[in-house]
Amino acid sequence: MSAHSAAPPAVSADPRPAALSTGPLQRMAAGTLAMAQAEMRKLRHDHLDIVTRSVQPLLWLFIFGTALSRNRTLTRGTLDYRAYIAPGVMAQAAMFIAIFYGLSVIWERDVGQLQRLLATPLSRSSIVLGKAAGACVRALVQAVLLLAVLAVAGIGVRWSITGVVGTLAMLILGTAAFACMSMLLAAVIKERERFMGVGQLIMMPLFFASSALYPLSIMPGWLQAIARVNPLTYEVQGLRQMLVGVGGAGVVWLDFLVVASFFAVMLVAATRAYPKAIL
Repeated sequence: MSAHSAAPPAVSADPRPAALSTGPLQRMAAGTLAMAQAEMRKLRHDHLDIVTRSVQPLLWLFIFGTALSRNRTLTRGTLDYRAYIAPGVMAQAAMFIAIFYGLSVIWERDVGQLQRLLATPLSRSSIVLGKAAGACVRALVQAVLLLAVLAVAGIGVRWSITGVVGTLAMLILGTAAFACMSMLLAAVIKERERFMGVGQLIMMPLFFASSALYPLSIMPGWLQAIARVNPLTYEVQGLRQMLVGVGGAGVVWLDFLVVASFFAVMLVAATRAYPKAIL
């Protein structure tokens, strides 16, 4: 018999399952995808809500826009006012969806679903990102319908692949940021009625103190100062530059940078505050 015994079979040094040995980014991406799929299943049974919400930007575009279409001061006489406000209307409709998305968090807490969700292995950031993805899907449906109406109505916008793709990318980023802000509010405000009032109080000043309906140059100085720290202003300027060709004083990459920074701040804040929503 040999003095040296046979070597034992090789055993993996890491006994953890493969699913748990993946990196944090992979786990966060998988959790976000799972939450986004859950939100998509909700949308399949909520067609009426999508249709009714899609009517709102059309009313702004064809009633408000047509009423002021003869006022050339707003667009310096070089652009159809309906084309000018189309990016602002698109951003406002998406923000309306995102701001009130926190209502679902309050409802889930009231029925006990939030407690079960927080008990799962999903990270808090995955849950927040997944819910923000649901708001982005609703906003994208609105945006695609609005773009189709603009094309059918012959309203003068610039049709290019890069412009449309960039527009949708900016819209997703802005919607996700405001959805995270909404979930942050839902972690602090416990009653649905009070949340709706606070959401309305936040949304309307953000909308009117931006460049959604009029250029910054015609605003009084104090309102310009507010508009320049308003993240919606940079979202609208980026959308307008890519979709219409008329933006603000900055450039598109700066608009993307500001909106992305706002999204990062809101994501971190919502992730840290989210467990408090169950208290």
